[in-house]
Amino acid sequence: MPTSIKKLLENKNIKNVLSVSPETTVYEALEVMAQYNVGALLVMVDEELVGIFSERDYARKGIIKGRKAKSTTMTEVMTPNVFTVESKLTTKECMELMSVGRFRHLPVVENGKVIGVLSVGDIVNEMLQEQKLHINFLESYIAS
Repeated sequence: MPTSIKKLLENKNIKNVLSVSPETTVYEALEVMAQYNVGALLVMVDEELVGIFSERDYARKGIIKGRKAKSTTMTEVMTPNVFTVESKLTTKECMELMSVGRFRHLPVVENGKVIGVLSVGDIVNEMLQEQKLHINFLESYIAS
């Protein structure tokens, strides 16, 4: 049975959602991403999600366009209208959404509030664990 996103977030054991404000510069956001070893940050105004900024955004909307990291703000390079999911979905459902939508980071919302972010790596790792458990169960069943 696929793991629920709520359970996966609990297992990640991350207390805070990493975010920056729309006025944050690309350089400052990249520093946060490097410090926490993440590939994306949410862009938020108070508790409202207004966008997401990823390494891909930096490459495509920053570097290629000739923008300077120290003077470009999130509003110029972030992806607005972020696709989100509720925590009741499963890893399989999220993987399908990420694959079809061609995005690598998925904010999770519960009661209108962002409670976490999943990466495609989080989903893949969890699905691999699910497969291992399933294989072990089947091997035990066949052996008995």
